[in-house]
Amino acid sequence: MDTKLLELLVCPVTKGALEYNHEKQELTSRGARLAYPIRDGIPILLESEARPMTDLELGL
Repeated sequence: MDTKLLELLVCPVTKGALEYNHEKQELTSRGARLAYPIRDGIPILLESEARPMTDLELGL
């Protein structure tokens, strides 16, 4: 994931910063508790495509 692109992208729900998870190929939003998939190098920033994050993933 290009770091310059990551700096420009925000969570569509909270408008907050996203974190890149290389292992899972996801962009995560701690505020929204959602993980957005990256498919073929393209972030899919649709709430309907995101998966909910667990308390364990969030470190709670």
